Amino acid sequence: MNLTNPNNTNQNDTVQQNNGGYSQYASIHFTVAAAVALGLCLIGLVGNIIVFWYLCFKIQRNKYTIYIINLAVADSNFILFSAILMMSNINTLVNTHSQFQGEKSLYLFIEIFYDSMQYSGMFILTAISMERCISVLFPLWYQCHRPQNLSTIMCALLWGIGCLESLIENFACSSNAFMSQTSECTAIQIMTFVLSIGICLPIMVISSSTLIIKIQRTFRQQYPPKLYIIIIIEVLFFISSVTPFNFLWFLMYFKLLPSHIQTVSLFFASVFSTVLNCTINPYIYFFVGNNWKKSSSHSIHDALQRAFEVEDKESNDSKSNKTINTSSQSSLANAM
Repeated sequence: MNLTNPNNTNQNDTVQQNNGGYSQYASIHFTVAAAVALGLCLIGLVGNIIVFWYLCFKIQRNKYTIYIINLAVADSNFILFSAILMMSNINTLVNTHSQFQGEKSLYLFIEIFYDSMQYSGMFILTAISMERCISVLFPLWYQCHRPQNLSTIMCALLWGIGCLESLIENFACSSNAFMSQTSECTAIQIMTFVLSIGICLPIMVISSSTLIIKIQRTFRQQYPPKLYIIIIIEVLFFISSVTPFNFLWFLMYFKLLPSHIQTVSLFFASVFSTVLNCTINPYIYFFVGNNWKKSSSHSIHDALQRAFEVEDKESNDSKSNKTINTSSQSSLANAM
């Protein structure tokens, strides 16, 4: 997603053009929007750092917390580069002489890491929902055949894919190529759209629907694992906040949007929505993991411990099932 295009065409000049659809106070509005996004970045960065610290050093890791740790790293770095991008845009909007030496190189550096964190976070969230769905649909196969280091291997692979996609997009589809709609850039935009909307989105939707059905079936017997609820909420927030702007950017590239939808407005809206999605994740863990029935237990450690304790329940269930099967087989052998 080429987010630096609005910066390459001086935003002060853009917002002051009445024939572009902006009022004379548009630069003030965009500055306020950037400042609000910057404050949101600070809130999200604090939350993700807390989650990373507790899951790495305070809470015993399991196959799901490894995904969450990597997701927190992706989200926190994405928020950090979004904050740098917002400060740069505030400087561009407020200062009429904001050009400086090495500006294009700085924007390229920010864009590469910005896209890498966004794509990697999307892939990791897809992997979490898909693995949880498989564990629900095929529990016995999952318990017996899942590799022990699958979470670590998958995270490393997804980080590599996300970084590779970002490098290809930013070097093969530069700002000039993006505006000229070259054949290479068109192919890359289609590839990015297919990965996010054609592959990741359906997997998230199917996995979340499966977990919702599982919750409906087990809710009468017992309260569903909190990890189910966390995955469903995270996926819903991602679909509602990030996916629409992926569609809009794709349509904007092919010039299929109405003329009154401006690039700068879409730029700020997309940044704000993606930052909001990354900011909300750690607070979902705290909210779902809290034991609201006991007012004395509201610590961060306890909340995160309860949020990801499904691992212990699964291990105990699998051990009890194996014990039952073994005892039944031995009793049958004695009877014979």
